Amino acid sequence: MNEIYKLTLTEVVEKLKSRQISATEMISAALARIEVTEPNLKACLTILGDQALSAARKLDQDGPDPTRPLWGVPVTVKDVFCTKGIRTTAASRYLENYIPAYDAQVVIKLRQAGAVIVAKTNLDEFAMGSSTEFSAFGPTRNPWNLTKVPGGSSGGAAASVVAFQTPGALGTDTGGSIRQPATLCGCVGLKPTYGRVSRYGIVAYGSSLDQAGPLARRVRDCASLLSVIAGYDDRDATSSLHQTDDYTTAQPVTLRGFKLGLPQELWNIKLDPDIEDALKNALKILEETGVELRSVNLPHLKYSVAAYYILATAEASTNLARYDGVRYGHRSNNPQDLTELYMASRSEALGPEVRRRILLGTFALSAGYYDTYYKKAAQVRRLIRDDYYQALTDCDLLITPVSSLLAWDFGSFIQDPLTLYQLDLMTLPVNLAGLPALALPVTLGKTSGLPVGLQLIGRPFDEINIISAGLALEELFPPLR
Repeated sequence: MNEIYKLTLTEVVEKLKSRQISATEMISAALARIEVTEPNLKACLTILGDQALSAARKLDQDGPDPTRPLWGVPVTVKDVFCTKGIRTTAASRYLENYIPAYDAQVVIKLRQAGAVIVAKTNLDEFAMGSSTEFSAFGPTRNPWNLTKVPGGSSGGAAASVVAFQTPGALGTDTGGSIRQPATLCGCVGLKPTYGRVSRYGIVAYGSSLDQAGPLARRVRDCASLLSVIAGYDDRDATSSLHQTDDYTTAQPVTLRGFKLGLPQELWNIKLDPDIEDALKNALKILEETGVELRSVNLPHLKYSVAAYYILATAEASTNLARYDGVRYGHRSNNPQDLTELYMASRSEALGPEVRRRILLGTFALSAGYYDTYYKKAAQVRRLIRDDYYQALTDCDLLITPVSSLLAWDFGSFIQDPLTLYQLDLMTLPVNLAGLPALALPVTLGKTSGLPVGLQLIGRPFDEINIISAGLALEELFPPLR
């Protein structure tokens, strides 16, 4: 079996369980694939070759364990998850040499389930970006076309999965950072309900928005990863006590009579012609299958980008205040006083996009502007959430595009951050509302040959319904070649 790296996560689990392949063989294949693809892809920031092989040998020595659902499965994790004894950079020069003393909760859960982490993947610095161009260690490239961005901020995770480095990965989603790169790269990405997965040990960007979730090549593979990482954690004050499901038991829904809501505020936006053609055809196929498509309205959605970039940057300003050159991370050489230490350390080691968002957030929180900006944005956020709740009362799920553009050329928006922010309109409102959403590919653009995807949005903690619908759609729109 020379190309075992091409197996889906579900197939890997079955072959490991039946001993058709060993954990060492599987991890060796993943590491070999990383070695072959990384010179062009640059999806990984830290590769854990010796450590991963050592873990695999230990697993083989003990033998397959039916109580560990990911026994021997290679995975990558975005480099915002703390890993004990392994550097965690958040793709920033500030944390270039930072080695945590503890594991993030999701990392603990992965290891308890028997998964083997083979690499930590690239991202936009501190997860602030939509293209992985803002990594301090260079951009990741899109596996479909190396001149295109993979999306962001979990661009390294999406590219890694699509390039067959591993069958699954973990990313984080603050405003679309799992779903958008999954779509631009052509894989499946799942953003769980806020609070469904512990944020303990995640390098924080926007604490009321950040959520960890899986990326994989199949919906069922995402379900397997979510089943492992979901659940309450008393070390995370925002972790939910809401009961979790065994997402691996999900079955495709019966599409005949299934009600999908089409938010007109998103479907009436100008889309790339390839995306427009592909999604019109997808909706036609859904209708022919018996799906009931209903027009719905989200009247406050037009304020979502403004509200998001006030709230997210305000939280970023607060979260990144800890990077002061005193306790850990980069420290400027020979400052004249404490103020210069703070200013020089941050200016030297934080990238331009991170500095921009800190400045925006600090302004929004400053005296005289808090009520005008932050408080107003928080009130708008509640209205947006209520719009989604209302729309979902008459529909099983909502369905939308994920991005108005296909993967774009590197450098297209570097000098135009506002346009780049506007591109998040399809995804960031879901984070404001705290809802779960699944992005999955439907086809390749006819003229571009680049992936096009759809997004399913559900009620709070209704991931099982989203996964079931995703499985049904996957039968209509087979995985990309």
